[in-house]
Amino acid sequence: MLLLPNGLGVATSRALRKLASLTLAVLLPAGVALAATASDTQQIERGRYLARIANCAACHTSEGGKPFAGGLPIRTAVGTIHSTNITPDASSGIGAYSLSEFDRAVRHGVARDGKRIYPAMPYPSYARMRTEDVAALYAYLRAEVAPVTQRNPAPQMRWPFSMRSLLAVWNVLFLDDDPVRTDAARGAAWNRGAYLVQAVAHCGACHTPRGSLYAEKGLDERSRHFLAGASVEGWSATNLTGDQLTGLGAWSRADIAEFLRTGRNGHATSFGPMSTVISTATQYMNAADLDAVAAYLKSLPGARGEDKPFRHDPATAQQLRQGRFDLPGARQYAVFCMPCHGADGKGFARVFPPLAGNPTVADPDPASLVNLLLDGAVTARVGTAPADYHMPGYGWTLDDQELANVLTFIRGSWGNRAAPVQEADVAARRKALAAQRRTDAER
Repeated sequence: MLLLPNGLGVATSRALRKLASLTLAVLLPAGVALAATASDTQQIERGRYLARIANCAACHTSEGGKPFAGGLPIRTAVGTIHSTNITPDASSGIGAYSLSEFDRAVRHGVARDGKRIYPAMPYPSYARMRTEDVAALYAYLRAEVAPVTQRNPAPQMRWPFSMRSLLAVWNVLFLDDDPVRTDAARGAAWNRGAYLVQAVAHCGACHTPRGSLYAEKGLDERSRHFLAGASVEGWSATNLTGDQLTGLGAWSRADIAEFLRTGRNGHATSFGPMSTVISTATQYMNAADLDAVAAYLKSLPGARGEDKPFRHDPATAQQLRQGRFDLPGARQYAVFCMPCHGADGKGFARVFPPLAGNPTVADPDPASLVNLLLDGAVTARVGTAPADYHMPGYGWTLDDQELANVLTFIRGSWGNRAAPVQEADVAARRKALAAQRRTDAER
């Protein structure tokens, strides 16, 4: 009578121990899985943030198209390519890519099938990204982006640039995958800013001039060409170095951070491609990263040697207020521009930008100004402003000579000392924009 319960007790004890062991065997992997899931969530969140800073969606989404499905035409000096599909679709996107294959594409410009990627995709900048950041991008794109089956048009490149095999030689000559240089003496903000500017945000891809083989002339602050301004798709990407007139020399760190967050500050208002960058990318940067980028940019010496600050000259304002339109373009300025930008060219801060001392106005390349007057522009659409502002274009009512006169007047007034704009430059750009609109309409 006593042995039976004891026997049962032993058996039960053994059974419970076995059950407990089996339960632990089941629960332990579940616990590990839970930990991995939390880690994965953090990695995906990090990837989402990096994808925004890198502005992946802006380039890999066509107008009216599905996010990240590609198809956006990218016009270069040697032809047009279309951005690729980076959704996790297995047949036309990156769904079949392993992490190592994705890393090779992002940082070295080689697709899964071995095809070379044109460096319009800024892999020369991404080559310097940390492997863990590339892995975070991969995790985000595969976990949170909807797969889309979409194959995009083949590149239309001029010979010999149509020969992708030559890109292997180009990479040998120009691809630098060394980590972004650090400098402990400069502090954490500067080093973080260097990494963001040079690698993730790839600022040099637009703002650094390119050589005869279309490689950037400088990759970091050790080159006098780095971020010194360049021409991109008919726009002038401004000088981001410390020059007083055409660069950021007159801007504080806070000014730079405000511009990247809101698209406006006391010196300028965004327009053109930069409005898109701010709307889709930089407005989402956290405060620490915005300050880090600003700290790094403010450390760059001027590329053009402009060490004297802008000084406003009131003479033009006095003439305009007196109704004197002695100079060509003055009358058109008074009619079309003065209501917003004022007789003194100072505008209305954070709404209508000043023209006096504006780096874009002073830029040796007037391309962006020509685009603005021909077609108009819109400020960045951001969550920190109640509305975006549209500047109308005047190509419909002013001829090429009148537009050139207005721009020449602006670039030579209130203390601005930029070169005149030629009628032929306006005519050429008007023709190019018309051809571009026809091509877009036919797509």
